[in-house]
Amino acid sequence: MEIDKTTLNDLNIFNGENNLSLFGKINFTNTTNGEDQLKLFLSTPLKSIEEIKSVQDTIKFIIPFIHSWPTEISNGTIKVIERFYDSNLNAIPERVSFYHAKLFSILQKADYSLLKFSVNHCFDFIKGLKSIVHLISNSETPILLKNVLADIEKLTQKKALEIIDKTEIANQLNVQQIVQLGYFFRNQFKSSMSDLLKIHAKIDAWFGMAKSVGELQLSFPVFVETERPFFNAKGLYHLILNNPTPYDFNLDQQKHFLFLTGANMAGKSTFIKSVGSAVFLAHTGMAVPAKNMELSFFDGMLSNINIMDDLSKGESYFYNEVQRIKSTIHKINDGRKWLILIDELFKGTNVEDAMKCSTIVIEGLVKIPNVLCILSTHLYEISESLKKQSNIKFNYFETAFIEDQFQFSYALKEGVSNDRLGYLILKKEGVIQMLEDLSNK
Repeated sequence: MEIDKTTLNDLNIFNGENNLSLFGKINFTNTTNGEDQLKLFLSTPLKSIEEIKSVQDTIKFIIPFIHSWPTEISNGTIKVIERFYDSNLNAIPERVSFYHAKLFSILQKADYSLLKFSVNHCFDFIKGLKSIVHLISNSETPILLKNVLADIEKLTQKKALEIIDKTEIANQLNVQQIVQLGYFFRNQFKSSMSDLLKIHAKIDAWFGMAKSVGELQLSFPVFVETERPFFNAKGLYHLILNNPTPYDFNLDQQKHFLFLTGANMAGKSTFIKSVGSAVFLAHTGMAVPAKNMELSFFDGMLSNINIMDDLSKGESYFYNEVQRIKSTIHKINDGRKWLILIDELFKGTNVEDAMKCSTIVIEGLVKIPNVLCILSTHLYEISESLKKQSNIKFNYFETAFIEDQFQFSYALKEGVSNDRLGYLILKKEGVIQMLEDLSNK
């Protein structure tokens, strides 16, 4: 699925504090290398249903092993190994007797101390990888995982590493074995160790994805091969919310455009981001925050949510809105399946102009059958002229003002909202009274 930086930012995939970004919410990796690999996975949504199912199968397979996962490999172990290859060590003897190894440990005390520390962590790393292979290798191991496990076995089938299979813990190694292993790791295994670190980063990223499924109670979406795009979710919600109100929502060939209304703070932006982030996660092979979800494969997703003006270029907010819409129309008119998310279109101009511009854009977008589009607006007045369009769906978020308090149900309802709460908010916050007091002075 094609996705640009603007859309990643609009959906808060990486930006913001960890607990406010989608990445931070699902990151259950054990190492920074795994974390970096998870970022890479999320930065590059997959290109076909087959690729998505392959990742889904891998994550599903790992889930039952979460609580028995080997613990030999820590983030500290990874960092020690990386520093070992960058450190300035004096030459390590290639072939040594126990006596000469002991002599090296005495005469090169500082180097030997670093060597022993590093070898112990290399030992733990190899041991941990072998434990992972032993744990999850069987006839049902998915092909994606089976391939990386096969690479581990191939890279660790070295005579010099047999001592690791025969020794329970690194502290049981004697001085001769430490020096011999140190020489091997440092001079003959650097390239292989680099490959193994990359492999472990992938496994750790998949482990983190698998763990998040249980920790966050996510479910795997079902992709369906269809000619036209569709989306159908039950119990959909946004991961960053502590007490979310779930949505049941669908768009399909008959109704492929959602006209969404509601007052500020009623939940429009959160809903749009809920749909966008769920579709995004689905296309990385991840599970999603919903009871169940079915969807087509989307070739791309574009958003128009947090447009900013550019003072350095002298470009106004409205100009940048127009440019984003222009580039969107150019992209989606290609016959591929797209999901388009637009929040409060044309905020950067006056109401009359915004109504005219919004109507033209909406009437154009609904003509493109290969696109699902969600558009939120305050301009409920334009809904009347749009109701003649049979493929537009109208939903809104309700707001009530009871006993001087706003009440938001955050429930998605059928129809169009005409809530106007700006004046009520000014009054509730005391701004109206403050202004009246100023005029009386």
